[in-house]
Amino acid sequence: MSTPTAAPPTPNPLGSRDLNRLRVIESIYRHPASSRADIARRTGLSRATVSTVVEELGKAHLVHEQDATDDADRQRGNGRPPTLLSLVPRAAFAVGIDIGHQHVRVTICDLAGEPIADEWSRAQVDDAPAQTLDLAHDLVRQAMRDAAVTSEQLLGVGMGVAAPINSRTGDVESDGILPGWQGIAPAAEMHRRLGFPIELANDANVGALGEKVFGAGRGVNDMTYIRLSAGVGAGLIIGGQPHQGSLGMAGEIGHVCVDPRGPICRCGNRGCLETVASPVAVTRLLEQSTGRPITFAQLLGLVASGDRGARRAVADAGEAIGMTVSWIVNILNPELVVVGGELAAAGDVLFDPIRTGIDRHSVPAAAAGVRVTGGVLGDRAEVLGAAALILAQSPLALTERVRG
Repeated sequence: MSTPTAAPPTPNPLGSRDLNRLRVIESIYRHPASSRADIARRTGLSRATVSTVVEELGKAHLVHEQDATDDADRQRGNGRPPTLLSLVPRAAFAVGIDIGHQHVRVTICDLAGEPIADEWSRAQVDDAPAQTLDLAHDLVRQAMRDAAVTSEQLLGVGMGVAAPINSRTGDVESDGILPGWQGIAPAAEMHRRLGFPIELANDANVGALGEKVFGAGRGVNDMTYIRLSAGVGAGLIIGGQPHQGSLGMAGEIGHVCVDPRGPICRCGNRGCLETVASPVAVTRLLEQSTGRPITFAQLLGLVASGDRGARRAVADAGEAIGMTVSWIVNILNPELVVVGGELAAAGDVLFDPIRTGIDRHSVPAAAAGVRVTGGVLGDRAEVLGAAALILAQSPLALTERVRG
């Protein structure tokens, strides 16, 4: 899910010893609390080679040992508790940046994926790329100070942006979505400010990765994440891996036409899903019917109190979302649809019409095989997914550190 970056030059190819280290680190990263025998079995390396590599990693302060304590672990060791190995969580860190239309958020995670620092700021992003990236830089530096993390401990920075990203050029393909960002290469710009390797993706894509790694999609190989915020998009996980298409444009469901005679969208088309199903669109619709200003927080309050107009506005959005998602269900046959973003806070008033739309417009077998649920990470899905872009590459980065 990465895009071209201004990262440092590619290191020399790994030798056989480096590859052994990489295999061991990958095994421990994917299966914490593993014994040497477990690692040998998963990697195909000899016990002696595993022990040698583990000793090197221990001296580099990347791996720590603990004795097994439960009966199952004791049985694996034939009565003697085996020594279990895990990566030292604070041996290295990853930064996640989430740039929405109206906010910037930064999180630092340790190697276990545990957030240790979080910074957030409201921002008017659409027409202010330089100011937004400067703000992101300042928030990263503040988070590093808060967590006492040095530059040498950082593996890199993952960044999600609320616009289509051309995966070949690294440019924002804004087309009215982020009007001031046309032709901007956020990864290169952020690398110039911070000096760290940058991995860039669309916000819905990193939201999908966040829920896959840390949230509702754990253990699911085929899932779709629907982000319902100021922008509407879908992140796709296929065969356990993020899918972004040939140019990084996969999942742009917010700009699928659901009403040919509907309002003109900021992308220039008419009747896009975003014009009827974003929190902004739903709130605006209710304002028109009531004749008074309504904030999104007030909309959610009205929904919770049973207000018929508010519930109908959300339900109508859910029907449009369900019809659009039904096309994904028919084409990709996911096991799970995770609904995130601000509008997901409406709960079953939104989810039930989405489920109904999927049932009504999908092939019956595909509809019967998909679950619809709300995300469990809330507004942190995108920033944690951005950090996960870096954590996924941590075994190779740690191997390079030992090698160096």
